[in-house]
Amino acid sequence: MTDTPGWAPPSSSEPPREDARPPADAPATVPGQSSPHDTTPSAPPAWGGGYGGPQPGGPQYGGPHHGGQQQWGAGPGAPYGGPQPWGPQPWGAAPLSPKPGIIPLRPLGVGEILDGAVSTVRRHWRTALGISLGLAVVQQVVSTAVQWWSYDHPSDVVTAVAAVAELPVGVLVGVLATALLTMLVSRAILGRSVTLGEVWKDARPRLLQLLGLTLLNALIVLGIILLGAAPVIGYLLAADPDPGIALLLGVVAFLGFVVAGWVWIQLSLSAPALMLEKQGIRTSLSRSRRLVRGSWWRIFGITLLSTVMVGFFSGIIAMPFSIAAVAVAGDSIDQSGQSTGIPGFGAVFPPAALLVMALGGLIAGTITIPVTAAVNVLLYVDQRIRREALDIELARAAGLPEYGGGWAGADPADPTAPRL
Repeated sequence: MTDTPGWAPPSSSEPPREDARPPADAPATVPGQSSPHDTTPSAPPAWGGGYGGPQPGGPQYGGPHHGGQQQWGAGPGAPYGGPQPWGPQPWGAAPLSPKPGIIPLRPLGVGEILDGAVSTVRRHWRTALGISLGLAVVQQVVSTAVQWWSYDHPSDVVTAVAAVAELPVGVLVGVLATALLTMLVSRAILGRSVTLGEVWKDARPRLLQLLGLTLLNALIVLGIILLGAAPVIGYLLAADPDPGIALLLGVVAFLGFVVAGWVWIQLSLSAPALMLEKQGIRTSLSRSRRLVRGSWWRIFGITLLSTVMVGFFSGIIAMPFSIAAVAVAGDSIDQSGQSTGIPGFGAVFPPAALLVMALGGLIAGTITIPVTAAVNVLLYVDQRIRREALDIELARAAGLPEYGGGWAGADPADPTAPRL
């Protein structure tokens, strides 16, 4: 258990509570109604009728009061200044879910996850874009410097060294982006503003563990890939390889890639679990596998869709700069003596073209880095809502009074206010 209200995981001895969250068509919690966690049958109301049926001689929840009075929970006096789930709707209709922040507190659809990621950037753009801009600047400066050096010293060895030299920077940038933006999204879900200093203060104690977790995940996935690809690579390097055997070993290598992808999705929620639940590396890996279990295809599909969309928009942003870089390079694009080159490694691009491409990469990274990180966090939140009724805990932490979280207008600076 952790000291983080709202995000604390269930006890290790507690089985997954698949039925802990009330169904989507259940009436919203109202004052006096039993908690969704309470399985003890409640006593019938004093007036003799059951919930959901017409009450003799009195008004019903959700229906009009006598004398044209205001409906329960509706009107300017309601929390957040608007109609509440149980008030203005027809009796029997599915209630609206509370939405103190970027997402409604209930199981999320694909569109709501993507919209929540974009809303995080839109509502908290100073903090989100400040984080991504700083990280993108570091990444592009290092990448451009390495490519520039590779251009000035053209050789296959230098190109390979330049490609490898960018990997540590990419890993560190990814770890910082994950840590900082995870804490930002956790506050945005509750509708709370947060500064860059507060995000850094929350994330800093977990950075080393997150780095270790990231490296361990990468080693596991790469180890599986190498294990599957090693036989075919070794056989092809031998003299006179047989095509049939090479094809068979190629199938084995392909299966290695499939298994690596399956494991990657299994471990994809470990980073948010480590940051928000304040757990260790092993426990975070176990939590990710438990949350993904039974939902692998859904998480894989949403992750793939978001990756494709982010890559598409990133390409649209960077394309004009790439065209401009080619125009700036002109005939000097092949001066390095290499007839082919990968734009990411920059062996064939002169410095002026590299600077133009770096500007495009800077703009694209600033916009897309927070969206990618937010999607992963929201997937984690969605799985916990579906399996562990996290929406109820988040509603309480957000201060929604109907969930026992205090009053809606509580001052976030109040030390007694619930916080994450």
